[in-house]
Amino acid sequence: MNIAITLVAALLAGAGFVLQQHAAEQAPKSYFLRLRLITTLLHRPRWIIGVAVMTAGQLLSAWAIGHVALALAEPLLTSSLIFALALAVPLSGQRLRAAEVAGAVLLSGGVAALSVARTAGAPAESFGQQRATLTGVAAGLVFGIADGLTRRTMEIMGAHPFTALLTTWPPYCMVAASLVGFWLMENSFNAAPLHASLPAITAAEPVAGMLLGVVVFGDVVHLSPGMLALQAAGMVALIAGVILVARAPALSQLSRPAVLHPWQAPGQPATDAWRPPAKRAVNPPGLV
Repeated sequence: MNIAITLVAALLAGAGFVLQQHAAEQAPKSYFLRLRLITTLLHRPRWIIGVAVMTAGQLLSAWAIGHVALALAEPLLTSSLIFALALAVPLSGQRLRAAEVAGAVLLSGGVAALSVARTAGAPAESFGQQRATLTGVAAGLVFGIADGLTRRTMEIMGAHPFTALLTTWPPYCMVAASLVGFWLMENSFNAAPLHASLPAITAAEPVAGMLLGVVVFGDVVHLSPGMLALQAAGMVALIAGVILVARAPALSQLSRPAVLHPWQAPGQPATDAWRPPAKRAVNPPGLV
């Protein structure tokens, strides 16, 4: 049952990511890192639905982090990338290729390999794509910090009355980190198609979460030669998965579908940008 709930959380998160990015990429690129981006998106029903779906996924993820060992929860939650790929197919009109599926599986497997190596102790790319990737990495790292704070918040809830959450700092920091991560994620969605941001978010979040587990929560890392080899294999799989998924056409073509305007001839390529027909030259009166 716990594993099923964790997978449902990943499903909802993946669906929310796709719906939000599909709306956010339509906003002007000049809104990047500006509050106007959020105020504009508040008028997009698809974005609001995406936020609601993602929030439901995040709530279930918080439950999973508190009830499932992080060594198991982290790789299961990264399957949100696989669900995002599946949902992106009908929205983009692109077929899901075997390479993208293999990349998503490699990504999840890489996180799993890195997780197994530790034991939980205490409970030509454009500038826009580069910007989206870097902002996505930042969002993933902040979400990883929020995961660690969520774990500590769940521990407090398990050992103390609910009112203890009002007098301790981890819950407040968790909310703040989640908001910062959400802000960065929306801006990465606005900067470029989903393939430039979501793999970076998906890869950075578990890495940050696992590092916090070791440094803050005292998770034990096994340093035997076999475990070191497993960690190396996991890192290679993580990188390979990100590269393969980043090439997915389904994630790179989620923008507004191209349409044929009335002024276009049937043989002309469709476009989503409107432009008026060329004016026909008219001879002045009296000239032949």
